[in-house]
Amino acid sequence: MIDAAMQTYALTIDKFLDHAARWHSDTEVVTARADGPNARIGYAALKERAQRLSDVLAGLGVGAGQCIATLAWNSQAHLEAWFGIMGMGAVCHTLNPRLTAGQTASMLLQSSAEILVVSADLLPLAREIAGKAPLRHILTIDGDADGWAGGPPVRSLEGLLAEVEPDFVWGCFDENTASGLCFTSGTTGEPKGVMYTHRSNYLHTLRLLQADVFGITARDAVLPVVPMFHANAWGMPFAAPAAGAKLVLPGRHLDGASLARLIAAEGVTVASAVPTVWLGLVEHLEAEGGELPSLKRIAVGGSPMPPALMERIERRLDVTVQTSWGMTELSPLGTMAPPASARRNAALSGRPAIGLDLLLTDAEGRALPQQRNVEGYLRVRGSAVVERYLGQSERAIDAAGWFDTGDLARIDGEGNLMITGRAKDLIKSGGEWINPAEIEAIVSSLPQVSLAAVVGRSDAKWGERPILLVEMSKGEALTDAELLESLRGRVASWWIPDEVVRLPKMPTAATGKIDKMRLRSQYGQA
Repeated sequence: MIDAAMQTYALTIDKFLDHAARWHSDTEVVTARADGPNARIGYAALKERAQRLSDVLAGLGVGAGQCIATLAWNSQAHLEAWFGIMGMGAVCHTLNPRLTAGQTASMLLQSSAEILVVSADLLPLAREIAGKAPLRHILTIDGDADGWAGGPPVRSLEGLLAEVEPDFVWGCFDENTASGLCFTSGTTGEPKGVMYTHRSNYLHTLRLLQADVFGITARDAVLPVVPMFHANAWGMPFAAPAAGAKLVLPGRHLDGASLARLIAAEGVTVASAVPTVWLGLVEHLEAEGGELPSLKRIAVGGSPMPPALMERIERRLDVTVQTSWGMTELSPLGTMAPPASARRNAALSGRPAIGLDLLLTDAEGRALPQQRNVEGYLRVRGSAVVERYLGQSERAIDAAGWFDTGDLARIDGEGNLMITGRAKDLIKSGGEWINPAEIEAIVSSLPQVSLAAVVGRSDAKWGERPILLVEMSKGEALTDAELLESLRGRVASWWIPDEVVRLPKMPTAATGKIDKMRLRSQYGQA
């Protein structure tokens, strides 16, 4: 008997845009512009431009497996660069424009990228980077920019696109080919490079599209406020074309007023960003008025959502907040609260979708005999989880394939994940451990508090003692005694911070997370 067989179908990212161009050809990709009407293009036309971009790169000597760097905001041109780079089998190395030139150059040296695609308004930073990294070409997008003497040639990518045909053939490579490179945010340690593959991102996208995760459909207008230079923009630039949804890109202006105008003008239904972005939007609407009736759901990640802020957002915007947890190393989605849930709890990050497993262990990595309603060290494994960091010979997983996230967590009886702290953030005082996240959660629940963080300060007697740093909500005030009183009876008395430090603005990394490394550096010494 001759066995039956199924077709070979490589799970490569170019198929998402192929699908959108064929079956949702006129569905729009919109880019916000501060100085004029929003830019618009259909998926079919965008695919042609992305194929032209592949041809331009091939003409510059780019082949499969080579890294091409991007230093850009969320825009149509950046999206074209993503698909043009990945579609030809090259690797898109996204760079964070909020890092220093030295930090960025260090990453380029690790990826060996020699071509940089850069937003025109970031060209001054690109000039600094070029002085520290061996770039051969700089291609500008989103505006005109002149070159300069003494460095790699600077050319407008728009002009180069007009010189080639949109006939570059995508795919034709193995699904395990590398597709993207992103470095971790470095808020708790040195940034490390995570290399995504076509297969991992394809399967990650299918998880995103599940009804109990993002659940995006062709009827949605999707706004990824989360930057495209970090962790696949949470996968939204892949999920939107895969579903045939309208994709709305905010450019560089992420203030409350700009986002309110964009959401209202484009009928955005689903959006994703860190809590501080949604706080800015709510504060704008509270001050200036206005409604956003099209907006139905917002996904929140990057840092814990204070319960008072979640309630405030849902009440003012009349939306459902979907809390989530993830990491760059997870591509980045780990778990997400479903859009329809009777349990509205800011502390819960939901359950994992198929393709990701969770495990609670002790400090030595041994699985806890009980996996529900106990605290443990969180490990994960799955189809879109890192195995080895860029340039490191040792694997980042144990013998059974589990990746140590560095998080402390609980899993409730229904399988919902609750992150209870970061192992690196724990404070050892008098030989005993203090978990800052528990203190932060209590203080952040106060309606007068916008953001709260706890770090350890060196202490001659106890080794470390906690201090509380707070950013108060606009127009609100509490005394130090009132802030600390909220903790009494809810944490051990010796956990209560020795000092309260008030900050006009909590320092955050480019991804919106509170920058604990900076706080420890500034306030961790006696």
